[in-house]
Amino acid sequence: MQWETVIGLEVHTQLATKSKIFSGASIAYGADPNTQACIIDLGFPGVLPVLNEAVVDMALIFGLAINAEIGPRSVFARKNYFYPDLPKGYQISQFELPIVGKGSLTIDLEDGSQKVIGITRAHLEEDAGKSLHEDFHGMSGIDLNRTGTPLLEIVSEPDMRSIKEAVAYARKIHQLVVYLGICDGNMQEGSFRVDANLSIRPFGQDAFGTRTELKNLNSFRFMERALNFELERQIDLLEGGGKVVQETRLYDADRDETRSMRSKEEANDYRYFPDPDLLPVEINDQQLQRARQNMPELPDQKRQRFESDYSLSSADALMLTQSRHQADFFEKVVSSGGDAKMAANWVTVELTGALNKAGIALSQSPVTPEQVGGLLERIADNTLSGKLAKQVFEAMWNGEGDADKVIEAKGLKQITDSGQIETIIDEIIANNPKQVEQFRAGKDKLLGFFVGQVMKQTQGKANPGQVNKILLGKLKG
Repeated sequence: MQWETVIGLEVHTQLATKSKIFSGASIAYGADPNTQACIIDLGFPGVLPVLNEAVVDMALIFGLAINAEIGPRSVFARKNYFYPDLPKGYQISQFELPIVGKGSLTIDLEDGSQKVIGITRAHLEEDAGKSLHEDFHGMSGIDLNRTGTPLLEIVSEPDMRSIKEAVAYARKIHQLVVYLGICDGNMQEGSFRVDANLSIRPFGQDAFGTRTELKNLNSFRFMERALNFELERQIDLLEGGGKVVQETRLYDADRDETRSMRSKEEANDYRYFPDPDLLPVEINDQQLQRARQNMPELPDQKRQRFESDYSLSSADALMLTQSRHQADFFEKVVSSGGDAKMAANWVTVELTGALNKAGIALSQSPVTPEQVGGLLERIADNTLSGKLAKQVFEAMWNGEGDADKVIEAKGLKQITDSGQIETIIDEIIANNPKQVEQFRAGKDKLLGFFVGQVMKQTQGKANPGQVNKILLGKLKG
């Protein structure tokens, strides 16, 4: 039987505030356990939560970015369940009236096509604490530092029909929230986590199959592996005469398998009711206007502008706009005098390669956009060849100054004097009569030998274009 995959994702995005959603406690990563949980986070009797206004602004920016309906009046509710890392016995979330309603996001597929994925809602909520099961000799430890951390949960429609589509959607959401500046996107620190709902049905069937939920997927690679395993598990189960049970499952990366965690709860299991300690959130025109003013240029808009304004290929524009920092770096290079197409190549290849080799982020680059722009100017005016430019870039990377300073200090200026190049070529031709004879007899590959000899004698400083032109003229003449 041929099965159709149906996937919907719930993305938990940690908002980039300095304090928690209902208290003034810090959310900085890496603190000692239980040092960043105040009495509000711990649910002490008599304490009252106070909403952090910044989380509302960030939710509005996201809603505008996906062209969503903005809830003029949203309500916080108590989601009741017992778990050791939830001190209050309930989680403050939004249920019937979320701050962001229906919207959509367009994803790019591997075949070059696009697909629109519906977004059901995005609601604000607080995170729970963390249970630690290692190094406690058969017991569990509880770290409540994350309790009260502000989250925006983004819930998609079940519109994805392949695992590739699901990963593309998750990556696009990740790119968007980082671009908007509402999340740092650090998956290793738990700032961006995905719950995936997967079911299968026979092709042509309208009704959805029974779904399972895969919790807390914190890397795109693990997400893809977990979904692949779960897809095969459900197919094997149904084709073997069994039934899929609606449940929550965990992915074990070490064993590359999913395993049952608990039966899947429904909304009524949580006994939602409006939180009596929090007023409804009412959005006014001033807040919406402020959110619009704080909206950066979105990735898709930037990509289109790069293609039209800088005459870049769609592939180059797409690569440059994967990161807001990278796109900004590129534009600063161009404004500093760099040719746009050359700048795109240097940013995405040379600079990115150096960053990857050093294991650092673009924000830590020892080479500034202005320095790269100055380097490209020296390539454009024939002061540097491509090979010499790489030597200059390496020196700039090592902190030896800008391009002009390195060129002067190391004597790396390209030789463009045709008379000087011709003299060197005449000497090489005279010293290699056998190779000249073989070239003229049809062994064209020997041109590389002669070019190499010229470059060796000039220490790589001769202009390659001039070398080739003069060599061909003399060897064929």
